[in-house]
Amino acid sequence: MVKEKKERQEKRLQEISLLRTIPYSDHQRWWTTDTIAVVTGGNRGIGFEMTRQLADHGLTVVLTSRDTNVGVEAVKVLQEAGLKVEFHQLDIVDDASIKEFADWIQETHGGLDILINNAGVNFNVGSENSVDHAEQVIRTNYHGTKSVIKAMLPLMRPSKAGARIVNVSSRLGRLNGKRNRLGNDTLREQLSDTASLTEELIDNMVNTFLEQAKDGSWTEGGWPQTFTDYSVSKLAINCYTRFLARELSDRPEGQKICINCFCPGWVKTAMTGWVGNISVEDGADTGVWLALLPGQPASGKFFAERRETSF
Repeated sequence: MVKEKKERQEKRLQEISLLRTIPYSDHQRWWTTDTIAVVTGGNRGIGFEMTRQLADHGLTVVLTSRDTNVGVEAVKVLQEAGLKVEFHQLDIVDDASIKEFADWIQETHGGLDILINNAGVNFNVGSENSVDHAEQVIRTNYHGTKSVIKAMLPLMRPSKAGARIVNVSSRLGRLNGKRNRLGNDTLREQLSDTASLTEELIDNMVNTFLEQAKDGSWTEGGWPQTFTDYSVSKLAINCYTRFLARELSDRPEGQKICINCFCPGWVKTAMTGWVGNISVEDGADTGVWLALLPGQPASGKFFAERRETSF
């Protein structure tokens, strides 16, 4: 069974690598060099590769990084390759940094068309499952991402194709996965009901987890058992993606904003301790594909390997 699953994944990744070599037709290309894409945490790994791929498709990409020095160096590499990439500092857990970035993107470009929320942290590798850094993980991966989205929403530029928000997430945060699922049936049912899902419910869920992480009762809380703090943070992002898609669904034509999330897989990056089994090119692929989908894409969905999958 495991061997068959691995073979299917390898075959799909080969298909994706081939698809990536096929250029978009003029009819499919809704973007121009004036289209502005923002990638948070773009100085390395998947974020850097998504920046590269988007710029290679002819967009103007703003690479952001918490650390100015490493961000500037990353942009230099891409600019030397002839790509249209700019840098601006952004710390997604710092309200002042977010406001400064929002003011800059508005003044410099009049807003943005694509937002890819890639910045995030994870402190567990291998078989580790410590929650010592749970507060930082939740603050960055969930609250930080949410703060950036809220700051950027008013700046998303209207267009026929619609603006796009792509959240980098994980299968580890799926509500109904076969493994690592939320053990609290009542909470899982509440979070599964998109029609009644609220931001308050999601916030309460992460706050309950943090309280239990502090007092040590989290092991009996029914939380995911693999990379628990990271999984809960991505569960929250997946739920918030569905919630916000519903909230944005009534926007008029020409002002549509679609929001989706995707799992890049177990990618060979610093976050996985370089032990992933997927190349950074393949890991970045679905995020770029979602950002550039022709027409007005579906919203509030979860994707992996260019395929919609369940939350």
